[in-house]
Amino acid sequence: MSEKPSVLFVCVHNAGRSQMAAAWLSHLAGDRVEVRSAGSAPADQVNPAAVEAMREVGIDISAETPKILTVDAVKESDVCITMGCGDTCPVFPGKRYLDWTLEDPAGQGVEAVRPIRDEIKKRVEDLIEEIAPEAKA
Repeated sequence: MSEKPSVLFVCVHNAGRSQMAAAWLSHLAGDRVEVRSAGSAPADQVNPAAVEAMREVGIDISAETPKILTVDAVKESDVCITMGCGDTCPVFPGKRYLDWTLEDPAGQGVEAVRPIRDEIKKRVEDLIEEIAPEAKA
């Protein structure tokens, strides 16, 4: 792993789970971890319920936009995490690949998104402890 670990979160639309995960990692690890998120078929906007759920915990993702998954994004990342959505990343030697099976927040209200948000936070905290323990806030 590089001196500054890099993590890529991937879900098909890059509108909910991967956006929340990227925001949690950026928030909790600061600039000690490089954070990316992307999807194979990006949506037009981030899921409004995800935006609201994150706003409730003081994290603003309203300015984020879904991004297309590129081979370069995978090549530049140490850890690639899919979000249980069936999306796949190109596989390169030396990369670590994880799949976090999480409920899809698409089409759900903020009440249903809150537990997903909280589960993502727990997993991100565990990830930080593993890849950059000195970055834990």
